[in-house]
Amino acid sequence: MGVRFIATALRVDQTTVYREIKSGRLPSYRVGSGRGTIRVSRAAFKQYLDDRGIPASELAVAL
Repeated sequence: MGVRFIATALRVDQTTVYREIKSGRLPSYRVGSGRGTIRVSRAAFKQYLDDRGIPASELAVAL
């Protein structure tokens, strides 16, 4: 999943998602050459939600 999708799902700005990634609270990986694209696995995102007590039904998009 991309940063934009996660930001939309959580109803936050993309900057907030990048901050969570940088802090290590939301595990991510890069895809592509050069700077690439930051991605978050579905499992990591679901774990992030569980750790914070955010039910999937509260998201702005369906997982």
